[in-house]
Amino acid sequence: MKKTSIGGQALIEGIMMKGPHKLAIAVRQPDGEINLKVEDVKKNKFAKIPVLRGMINFVDSLITGYNCLMHSANIALDGIDEEPLKFEIWLEEKFGKKATEYLTMTAGVLGGMLALVLFMVLPTTITGIIDRFIPLGAMKAVVEGVTKLIIFFVYMIGITYLEDVKRLFMYHGAEHKTIACYEAGEELTVENVRKHSRFHPRCGTSFLFIVVIVSIMVFSFVPWTSTLARVGLKLLFLPVVVGIAYEILKFTGRHDNLCTRILASPGMFFQKFTTKEPEDDMIEIAIAATLQVIPECEEDDKW
Repeated sequence: MKKTSIGGQALIEGIMMKGPHKLAIAVRQPDGEINLKVEDVKKNKFAKIPVLRGMINFVDSLITGYNCLMHSANIALDGIDEEPLKFEIWLEEKFGKKATEYLTMTAGVLGGMLALVLFMVLPTTITGIIDRFIPLGAMKAVVEGVTKLIIFFVYMIGITYLEDVKRLFMYHGAEHKTIACYEAGEELTVENVRKHSRFHPRCGTSFLFIVVIVSIMVFSFVPWTSTLARVGLKLLFLPVVVGIAYEILKFTGRHDNLCTRILASPGMFFQKFTTKEPEDDMIEIAIAATLQVIPECEEDDKW
């Protein structure tokens, strides 16, 4: 079976798909029509440098993902009256519309990074507090790791109860099923896509879980002189952790054996929460976006 590098992101009533040469955003308009936006993908000069490419791709995916999310919101909510926040009005009055859009985008990217930082900082802080009352000694790293996994698990389950997020996860499922259908070499139709699995080994959910596991392993070797110092070192080494996690994801995606299946299994498990079975019109959106990014040369999108 073909293993493609084409990947995507669920949006508000839409899906973004990114191939080796093109990026496409398909969004369902309020009138039911599909709005398509296609643009060229800029070449990454670090694409062949292990670890470093993971760091660059992570930042790039945050920026691209936020821009696509805002684009989908503008299309899907077109005609729906929403009063702007007073803070947004104040920003536009002080800095202008363009500067406000840039500030909003920056805030969104930082918010995405903050979520990851939260998984790095909060477990250390909690472990430090526990250690004050119950001396943990050499068990500090173990308690920190367990705390990190609990926070991650609770977070993943908690967001599934948000109604808007449930619909987003249905689009996420449509994205996975469409890519699986394409990798199977079948024609991209709603009927063909629907029969495929919504779980995919090269998913962002799997990547996040790998980041958590790698951080536990890496930071078990970082000295714990104080809680504050440890938090600072973790933030300093975060890009390295992300880079290593990316290489593990690449490895598990390229190979199919007992070892890689074990490595991929936790991420696949969490996809039970982050993906849902999509409706037919959602699959249509995923197909529309995917067709725009499939390269002419079959080898160009090889994983």
